[in-house]
Amino acid sequence: MRLSAIVPVLAAAALTAAALALSGCATTQRLSAAPDVHALLIAIRDDDRQAFDAHVDRKALEAQLQSRLVERTRGASVDEAWKALGLVLSGPISRLAGDLLIQPDVFRAVAEYYGYRPGTPIPNSLIVAGALKALPDGRVCATRRKHDDCLMTFADEGGIWRLVGFDGDAALLRMKP
Repeated sequence: MRLSAIVPVLAAAALTAAALALSGCATTQRLSAAPDVHALLIAIRDDDRQAFDAHVDRKALEAQLQSRLVERTRGASVDEAWKALGLVLSGPISRLAGDLLIQPDVFRAVAEYYGYRPGTPIPNSLIVAGALKALPDGRVCATRRKHDDCLMTFADEGGIWRLVGFDGDAALLRMKP
C-alpha cells in the first residue's frame, strides 16, 4: 500500500481518537461532579445546613443575584437618579437576599424535581451524572431534560463541586412562610 493511500486513513483515525478523548473529558467531568451534586441534593432534602454550605459557593450565588439586580435596574423605566441608587444598593441587597435565599429549604422543590423526596429511593451518582451537562468552561450544569437549558451550575473548587449558579425559574425557590 502506498503512503498517499494511508495518510487519509490515519487522519480519520486521529480525528476519531481526538473526538473520543474530548467526549471522554466531558464524561469524566460529569462523573466527577455527580457525587457532590448528589450530596447537595441530599443535604437539601434532609435540610442539612452544614452539608449544604459545603457544596454551595455563596459568593458566586450572591454575585449572580447582584448581576441580575444590576441588569434589571439598568433596564428599568425610572429616572437616572433612581437607577444610580439601585446600582449602589445592589451589593447590600444581594447579600441580604443571599442570606434569605441560599438555604436548603428554599431549594427543596429543585431537589424534589430531581427525585430527592423524603421516603423515596435516592438516585445513584450515575443517574445524577446522566442529568449533568459538561460546559465548555469546565463547569457542569444540571438540566431539566437532556440537551435542555441549565437549571443549576456547578464548578470544581479545590476538588469539591459547588453550586455557583441557579438559572431555573424562581418559582422553584420557596421560602418558608
